[in-house]
Formats: sequence, C-alpha cells, structure tokens
Amino acid sequence: MGSVQPQATRLKSADLNPGKAIAAASANIAWPDERWWEALHDQQLNQLVTAALSDNPSLRATLARVRQAESLAGVAKAATLPRVDASASADRELYSAHSTIPAPLAGNYAWKNSATLSGSYDLDLWGRNRDALAAALDEVHLAAAESQMARLTLETSIVRSYIQLSLAYALQDSVADNLAQRQRILEITRRRKAAGLASDMEVSSIETTLPAGRREHEQYGESIALLRNQLAALIGKGPGDGETIARPLLALTSTHAEAVPADLPAQLVGHRPDIVAQRWRVEAAGARISVAKKDFYPNINLAAFVGQQSLGFGHFLESGSQTRGIAPAISLPVFEGGRLRSQLGNQTAAYDGAVEQYNATVIQALSEVANAVIKIDSVRQQDQLAQRALASARRQQQLAEKAYQAGLTDTLNVINAQLTLLNEQQQMAQVASKQLDNYALLMSALGGGIKLDLN
Repeated sequence: MGSVQPQATRLKSADLNPGKAIAAASANIAWPDERWWEALHDQQLNQLVTAALSDNPSLRATLARVRQAESLAGVAKAATLPRVDASASADRELYSAHSTIPAPLAGNYAWKNSATLSGSYDLDLWGRNRDALAAALDEVHLAAAESQMARLTLETSIVRSYIQLSLAYALQDSVADNLAQRQRILEITRRRKAAGLASDMEVSSIETTLPAGRREHEQYGESIALLRNQLAALIGKGPGDGETIARPLLALTSTHAEAVPADLPAQLVGHRPDIVAQRWRVEAAGARISVAKKDFYPNINLAAFVGQQSLGFGHFLESGSQTRGIAPAISLPVFEGGRLRSQLGNQTAAYDGAVEQYNATVIQALSEVANAVIKIDSVRQQDQLAQRALASARRQQQLAEKAYQAGLTDTLNVINAQLTLLNEQQQMAQVASKQLDNYALLMSALGGGIKLDLN
C-alpha cells in the first residue's frame, strides 16, 4: 500500500489572488439574501420563482436523488450493526425405505419441522464498515449540495429569462414608436406631394422602410412568445400558462448591487453550492480510500444460532429437539492477484480527480465573481454614454423633422435621423437590461444566498 498514495492537494482560497476588480468592489455588506430576486421588485417574478421551486420536474429529480443517497446511507449503516434473522419451516416427506433413514420412518411419510433464530455481527476491528458509512453520508451531503446548485441554477435561469422578456417588450415598443413616427412623416409627405411640394420618390423612400419595421416588430413579438413558453417550462407548466405572463415591471433598487462581501474569497467556498458539492465529493473519495486500505486486513465475524428441530410434531417443543451453535469466522486475503492493490489505486485516483475538480470549481467560481463585477462596472459607464447618445439622437431627429416640415431638407435625412434614434433607443434598452442581468449573474456567482450545512 505504501506507494499508492494521493497526489493532488486541495486548493486554499487564500492562495488565489482575487484581482483588482474584486478588491475595488469589496465592501462590508452581507452575502446575498436567500430570495435575492425580490430586489427587482416584481411580484410576478416572485410568483414564478416560487412556482418553479415547487413544481419544476428537474429540481424534484435532484430531491429524489437526495432521498436515494439517504437510503443507501441506511444500507451502509446496517452493516455496522448486529443482524438477527428468524426462519421456520415444515415439510411432509416420504422417506426412502432403502436409504439412511431407519424404521419406522423408512418407507413412510413424516413431518420435518425446524425453527431457528440466528444472529451475526461483523466486529469491524479496523473500521472498514464505519468508513463505508462515512463515505455514504458524504454522498448524502453531496447530493444535497447538488440539489441546492440545481435550485440556484433554476432561480437564475428564471430571473434572466424574465429580464430578457422585459427587454423584448422594450425593444418592441421602440420599434412601434419609430413606426408611428415614420407613418406620421409619410402622411405629411403625401400631403406635400398633393400640394406639389414632394415627389413620388420621397413618398416611396418612406414607404419602403415600413415593411422592414413591421417585420422587426413581429420578430420581437415572436421573442416575447418564446420567452413566455420558456418561463412556463421552467416553472413546470405548459405553454398555456406562459400566455398568462404579463409584461415585467422590473426595478433594481438594491443599494449594494455593485459590491461583493469583504470576506470574499475566503467565504466563497461555503456559499457556492457547487463548491460545497465538490468538497463533499472529496470527503467521500477520501473515505473510500480508507475502505480500500482496510480490505487488506483480516475480517472477523461472529455468528450464532438457536432453534428447534424434529421429525414429526410430537417432540418438536421438547428440550431434546433444541439446536444451537456459534460460528466465529476470520478471513484474511493471502493471494488475490493484485486485486486489492488495484482497487486501492482506483480509489486513490478517484480522490485525486475529485480534488482537482474541486480546485477547478473554486477557480471558476472566483472568475465568475470577477467577471460579474467587471461587467457591472463597464455597463455603468456604458449607461452614461448611452444616455448622452440617446439625447443627441433625439435632438437630431427633432431637428430633422422640423427642417423637413419647413421644406429645408429631404426625406432621406429624416429617415436616417429616425434610424439613428431607433438604434440608440435599443442600445439604451439593452444597457438597462444588462444592468439587471449582471445583478443576477453576481448573485448567482456569490451562491444566491442559499444556506448550506458544512458539517
């Protein structure tokens, strides 16, 4: 066993450099609340998340896996306890006249009766069964943490889909407003043409832009319908329930939407369900190594039985029909072709894999937090630039329309100004949506406020 040892070392979060982005965003704030999405102040969103946590089939499947792990832990626990069995039998048999059974049974029918109470106990001198139980209990913790990770993923998916639904509505509104403006300019142009102040070319140039705008409006309508269906599926309902989802009314008012707790990354390992799950995977793998080592040692079992046996019912309950015995047993592997060593090597390699998977998850988690913080800071600056660009585009559109009405410019300038305004309106809506989405990403990266038992 000496040369078969784990090679991987579990990474300590303190060894990771969190970087400038996280350091700049660190503040003395609490970790996310368990119902972090309520900071968006949309009652319908709250109802959707609550419904999903209750009815989503995939989430219920993870809870079933937790119950399965608990049952398997019960099987492992049974191996550490004494076992008692009872058996009874009665059969009527014709005994051969020419066999070993003497008269008067030879050649006649007789009842053969037996009742036995037996017990056995594995002394588990080296703790193999206890280590197997520890591994099984770690698997229960692992399944529970994975279930919580599935819950966080579901919550985040619903919130982000809901934010996308809100964006689709905003973009559709922008296109609708722009179409209305084009239609109004078209009516003005037609009146100017009737008065001999505009040409057919000017009327046609505006009419040509309307089908494309209506197509874009319909595309956003399609996105709205698909996002409703997606949300309905996430909450475990059919498309008909998605049709009842109203327009989102989101408003992020959290005062710490751009900050992370000051004790990050030291505490991140306890708040992220996926990291906790990997930690329990490592613990379970370590216990299985111990089990594999104990297989090299002798195993001692105690067994005993007591009961009654008789031919015929007449003497069945008499003391002379009693039977009892004790059967201690010891087993020691002598030559097994290297099976136990290979078995230990397998468990050791599994442990190394679990450790490296844990390390990778910690690194990924810290990276996700940093990415969310960077996005939040960038989008805040994008929002300021988008507001200035939108104000400029709106002034340009107003000036172009006034100049056109006064006959100082042609329709091409008006159309270009409207398209510029439409683009800036959409950019503004997307920036606002990114602010909400980045909040959801940060809450998810921090573990979503889910409470986990580390013991």
